[in-house]
Amino acid sequence: MKKIAVITSGGDAPGMNACIRAVVITAWQHDVEVIGFRHGFRGIVDDLNQPLHPDDMRLVSQRGGTFLKSSRYPEFREVARAKDAAKVLDAHDISALLVIGGDGSFQGADHLAKYWKGQVIGIPGTIDNDLAGTDTTIGFSTAVDTAMEAIDRVRETAEAMARVFLIEVMGRHAGFIGLHAAIASSAEAMLLPELEPQPKLAEMADAILQARSAFPDSSYVVVVSENLWPGGVSGLATNLSKATGVTCHPCPLGHIQRGGRPNAQDRILAMQLGHAAVHAVIDGKSQIMIGLEQEHVVEVPLHLTFERDKPLDPRLVQLQLGLQGVNFASKKGSKTA
Repeated sequence: MKKIAVITSGGDAPGMNACIRAVVITAWQHDVEVIGFRHGFRGIVDDLNQPLHPDDMRLVSQRGGTFLKSSRYPEFREVARAKDAAKVLDAHDISALLVIGGDGSFQGADHLAKYWKGQVIGIPGTIDNDLAGTDTTIGFSTAVDTAMEAIDRVRETAEAMARVFLIEVMGRHAGFIGLHAAIASSAEAMLLPELEPQPKLAEMADAILQARSAFPDSSYVVVVSENLWPGGVSGLATNLSKATGVTCHPCPLGHIQRGGRPNAQDRILAMQLGHAAVHAVIDGKSQIMIGLEQEHVVEVPLHLTFERDKPLDPRLVQLQLGLQGVNFASKKGSKTA
């Protein structure tokens, strides 16, 4: 073993820097050199290499984002781009590549493995927490904390003015942030992609009117996963305002959920997984993801992380639905995907 490479790919997530730190320090403890490539897979193809040394890792764990930069690079699906990346990795005498990212990044890593002889290891870094085979992902905990704090702040002004707010959180295809943020912030309702059947506009309007009748001087908060409603949260707010006669205020939280310093849980998780990933390389493992299940580090075949759906915890779904003033889904039954 001479060198390993590491990239951060796809959407950035708080804790990625802590993971890079763990990779670099663990590798150097075993006399393994580390090279980073900036801007993910595109950085490999363009050879945007950056040698990494433990001396460079001071005070990086506290920083959000990723100092290696990231990017989305759909062109990497092409066979030619994967072969280009393989040539660059071989030119640097790289024996293994560690990919910190989400499902798209892992699909890229799995694609690369078909055209490169080196080891490929995935480390789950995404605020969406939608990768099968791991209970949590780097960045998810911080994103939920950020969403909760933002909702708490909105709640204060909503309560002062007795207003209805629809707060949009990230999670286009997965409702993990929405579910956890709704529970943590005591939201009156939530709209998630996994809820079936989805509540109808009339049901949501009726719930708001019932709440306004029972508590006319109180706020009402709905947590909504992004792109779940035609026209987004603004379209939903407009339709609900017309249906209820009550002004419903849209409030998309946007990319603040991806930014900020990682919390303690994400820093610890990131360093656990980075440390374990280097040891997996040393042990000759390849095409696996290093995850965490029931507080234990696990190794999962890489392709299974994006070929299987990861369901929401049905106990948490029922907890939130049971605590809501009106249990939309319970009228016709609910299930998680």
